[in-house]
Amino acid sequence: MGSGAGLALLGGGRVLAGEPPLRRIAVEEAWSFPEHLEALRAAAEAGEDNLDLEQLRPLNINAANGLGARLTDLDERLAEMDRLNIDMQILSLTSPGVQVFARDQAVGLAQLANDRLAEAVARHPGRFGGLASFAPQDPSAAAKEMERATTRLGLNGFVVNSHTFNQYLDEPQFAPILEAAEALDRPIYIHPRSPSDGMAAPFRDHRLRAAIWGYAIETGTHAMRMMVSGVFDRFPKLQIVLGHMGENIPFYLWRSDHWFERRPEEYGSSLKPSEIFARNFSVTTSGVEHGPALRYTLEVLGPDRIMWAIDYPYEQMQPSVEFMDGLQLAPSTLHAIYGGNAARLFRLPAPA
Repeated sequence: MGSGAGLALLGGGRVLAGEPPLRRIAVEEAWSFPEHLEALRAAAEAGEDNLDLEQLRPLNINAANGLGARLTDLDERLAEMDRLNIDMQILSLTSPGVQVFARDQAVGLAQLANDRLAEAVARHPGRFGGLASFAPQDPSAAAKEMERATTRLGLNGFVVNSHTFNQYLDEPQFAPILEAAEALDRPIYIHPRSPSDGMAAPFRDHRLRAAIWGYAIETGTHAMRMMVSGVFDRFPKLQIVLGHMGENIPFYLWRSDHWFERRPEEYGSSLKPSEIFARNFSVTTSGVEHGPALRYTLEVLGPDRIMWAIDYPYEQMQPSVEFMDGLQLAPSTLHAIYGGNAARLFRLPAPA
């Protein structure tokens, strides 16, 4: 991390003389639409013993209540983006997406979500990008929808909310999804959801199922399964994004490598976890406005693998902007994290 060329920000996103304007692109921003919220509400009320639905049940989530309105109201979102000089948000269907539904319903909802998301992006050119949903419940249909969403709808990548009915992307049946993402050259953002049923019991108490701990444990476990299983030997160009400063993985890479090297015959990968993470993963700052954590992640990954994110509406925009604006980073590093890396990875158009 560069320290000698600190950047002093002025008002309105301007920087010191000689530096180009910052382009603020937030890359993990939740969105939904009424049919999806109604389907989640109905699933939660059905009473299934599932940590995600257990969390949704007391919210009575719908397009008219507080959280539902913030997920669906793009005008209010844009007004706040304008106030804070945020250039763009990359929208994705709020967790748990379509992954709690039966196969046919999930496939249909993913297609509808992508149509609605593409329409929203088209209504606000240059202000929104989009990550396409797919239904892992049907890997073949998922691969076809991934192609449609990028080649016909113009969306910028994909989002999956960790496990699907307690199964993970390293399992053989999901190979068509990974193959499609690699062939289309678009990243998969593995977004958190509550821990799968197999690890659920300790997370039921003290609300550990959610962002305070369970989300990172679930999503980090998913990513580690992919790294040590050999997924990235089979799909060496596949790109994965993790939020929340990497779901704890950057802070554990030394120990992961240490034990990988002591027992290499027990793992399916030819590369150490740190080698895969540096080649195939990017992380975002979503929900982690903590300078020491960012400095450590910069030291481990370098500036080209980190992107800014807010996690709106679960986090608020202003504190996230204030955190980034208050950092003393080399100008090139700040530009990369705030927007340059996202523009490259998600193939975003240049600003008009």
